[in-house]
Amino acid sequence: MSDFKGRHFEGEIVLWAVRWYCRYGISYRDLEQMMAERGVSVDHSTIYRWVQKYAPEIEKRLRWQWRCPRSTSWRVGETDGKVGGRWAYLCRAVDKHGNTIDFHLSPTRSTAAKRLPSKALNGFKKWETPTVINTDKAPTYGPALAELKAESRCPEETVHRQVKYLNNVVEADHGKLKQLIRPVRGFKTLKTACATIKGFEVMRALRKGQASSFNITRDMRGELRDAQRRR
Repeated sequence: MSDFKGRHFEGEIVLWAVRWYCRYGISYRDLEQMMAERGVSVDHSTIYRWVQKYAPEIEKRLRWQWRCPRSTSWRVGETDGKVGGRWAYLCRAVDKHGNTIDFHLSPTRSTAAKRLPSKALNGFKKWETPTVINTDKAPTYGPALAELKAESRCPEETVHRQVKYLNNVVEADHGKLKQLIRPVRGFKTLKTACATIKGFEVMRALRKGQASSFNITRDMRGELRDAQRRR
């Protein structure tokens, strides 16, 4: 990682803490105790600040590695949760094999339905764009995809298919992500929720084997080395 100025701990220790929190679904207080058992005395509030600063940076640096769909058949769905006492919607896209493609958190369902496909399609080559986007029966996806096609941000030939059982792949992936979110016990702001979820999502992608071709040793230390590299 490029900049640990002002930190009282070595960069590797900071990254280990951020990575453990985002990968294993534990509370900040439990992680504080785990660090103490390893001879590192750090307050849980400090770990929280580390996650807010470095989880988005890790996602940004590793994004080009793990964001490689292995199929042009995508599954798009949403899951919801409370942020600051209000409902927010996390829209997510995976390919038919369950590999994470992209995600977007929004305070409104309609915005999430449009921003997620637009964000997911950004930067892909023509042969990487989906031939099929499968969603559930939610009425927000049809108009959102039609609008994106009209704006030339989604290929005209992309088929929107609404077959509920085909979305079992993304629904199952929602459940595994929620196992990581549950110990948080709620987010206070959309900003902190976005930062934390970015860490959860990239660790989920790595755990599923995405970006494994860049991990020479194919182990936890390889993931850490990838996170530490400059872009």
